[in-house]
Amino acid sequence: MGLLSEGSPLSWEETKDLADHVRRHGIRQFINLYHRLKNRQGDVLKWGDEVEYVIVKFDHENKVARASLRAPDILQILNEKEQKDPENVKSLWRPEYGAYMIEGTPGKPYGGLLAHYNVVEANMRLRREEVQQLLQPGEALMSLTSYPRLGCSDFTDPPTKVSPSDGTTLSLFFPDDCIFPGHPRFKTLTRNIRMRRGEKVAINLPVFKDVKTPSPYVEQFPQAPSGQPEATSAAKPDHVYLDAMGFGMGCCCLQLTFQACNIDEARTLYDQLTPLCPIMLALTAASPIHRGHLTDVDCRWNVISGSVDCRTKEERGLEPLKNNKFVIPKSRYDSIDSYLSEQGEKYNDVPLIYDEAVYDELRKADIDHLLAQHIAHLFIRDSVSLFSEKVHQNDEEDTDHFENIQSTNWQTMRFKPPPPNSPIGWRVEFRPCEVQITDFENAAIVCFVVLLTRVILSYRINLIIPISKVDENMQKAQKKDAVKTEKFWFRKDITTFSSPPACTACCQSSTEAKSDADCYTLMTVDEIINGKAGEFPGLVPLINSYLSGMDVDADTHCSIQQYLKLIQRRASGQLLTLASWMRAFVRNHKDYKQDSLVSDRINYDLLTELNAIQTGEKACPELLGRSLHSRTQESIPTAVQKAAGEYT
Repeated sequence: MGLLSEGSPLSWEETKDLADHVRRHGIRQFINLYHRLKNRQGDVLKWGDEVEYVIVKFDHENKVARASLRAPDILQILNEKEQKDPENVKSLWRPEYGAYMIEGTPGKPYGGLLAHYNVVEANMRLRREEVQQLLQPGEALMSLTSYPRLGCSDFTDPPTKVSPSDGTTLSLFFPDDCIFPGHPRFKTLTRNIRMRRGEKVAINLPVFKDVKTPSPYVEQFPQAPSGQPEATSAAKPDHVYLDAMGFGMGCCCLQLTFQACNIDEARTLYDQLTPLCPIMLALTAASPIHRGHLTDVDCRWNVISGSVDCRTKEERGLEPLKNNKFVIPKSRYDSIDSYLSEQGEKYNDVPLIYDEAVYDELRKADIDHLLAQHIAHLFIRDSVSLFSEKVHQNDEEDTDHFENIQSTNWQTMRFKPPPPNSPIGWRVEFRPCEVQITDFENAAIVCFVVLLTRVILSYRINLIIPISKVDENMQKAQKKDAVKTEKFWFRKDITTFSSPPACTACCQSSTEAKSDADCYTLMTVDEIINGKAGEFPGLVPLINSYLSGMDVDADTHCSIQQYLKLIQRRASGQLLTLASWMRAFVRNHKDYKQDSLVSDRINYDLLTELNAIQTGEKACPELLGRSLHSRTQESIPTAVQKAAGEYT
């Protein structure tokens, strides 16, 4: 979720009063960090994934499933193991927003050997097994993007109650006790985002209109406090109303981080992967159910965006600017707003809102225009979480004020400077993907994206399209069955003058000058992934072309091909997205009344079925195919390491 500083949280009023202090010193910290490390060269490829999980408690006797709030207990044990032997653990565990959530990463990053792709799935399995050993009878660790009945009555174990008149969230649906209690950041963010906004967050998802869904669909909220009409005034007809940060930050996702060899390579990857974000969001769609309702969307993105939208009415353009400086088009959790590389500059076609004073300071410090406007754009936001111990810092050495703002701009991509006094280099974070139910699927997505970064850099291709088209794609990607029904803007003329012959042969296109508008067109996800004859080679064929020139051991080659087949078949519609599968399961359930409602029993049966699929107890050919199995291994064979010169 971002930087987890330790300390005593300040009140919102104290934090608000220090907003300019944090900005001022955060910029100085970035300038100092940049000049120390801008010429850093030679870092090797290192990469890793983050998988978030939900702990589910099954009551098989009563046929109910609940979100188990035992993450704090489990994390304490896992973290003790890390503290005792930090260099040799195979997985790392961190808290997430929900007390029912947990985040796992590899113990060490993966490297440049192709054989590392064959370790990813095995490490994901090991992580799952490590937590499963600590579970109580009836509990399961599930990689669910969104718990289907989050916010319904009695959805937790142990039971919790909402407090719409007082407390942190003031939510009608999401209890304060569901927020992870082991770190003050989570409740502090929740409170401060609500207070800065001046009202509760408000998310309205279009309800899926089934045969017997009332029209208009209008909910009643008997739990709303009397005499407080504002508690429900944001709810819209024909929509599912969500009113707390937990509905978004309580979702799980799959993220990747790459280390680049230098700052320029990091900026290139940031830009080139940006157009892929909505495509991967659509391809990994896994959250059609929210607050016990089937909705008309398949993804979590706009839910999270709305859940941390701390913009005031002035900043949202609903009232004239008086107390605030900017009208800001997006939430602080959204798709990126500008490219960072020279190649991407001309595609920055959406006017960028940024703090001119911050921009001027950065430019005077000899930071180039593109990076200066990016940082100045991030710094239009206020700090929404500050600890008393972190107020006064040494700007020559510390970076906490910079990270305070940077880490609470949750965008599809994140450009990450090296930490101070660290062997870690310039990095890029890829953030759009929804988490899948099995380790095989998650490993396939991770390996596909990492392989694509190698193709981008080795083939020197150009995937950049205008930012406005990326924004348009992000909204399309969340629609129901977007993989099958939507077309997305994507670049068709991807070769450059520096692309090697292997790339130009695969693409069968020239690098003759064309107008910018001729370089991109509307394509289906199938065409983007698998290719469109005579127009676009397809991302998987490009990866296979790249791999054909590499020396890959047999097991790794087998695993990669199985992963790519999953991606290809999902893209073509031959295999369902998890969102489509879940929607079909609910609609075909014997207890479903064709009214868009997911009952306790349907939820139990759905999660029981998904748990059986993720453990391998049940086959699910419509989701996973009939013969897709990898040869994943827990470690790289010694012979492979030795042949690659990495044997120690």
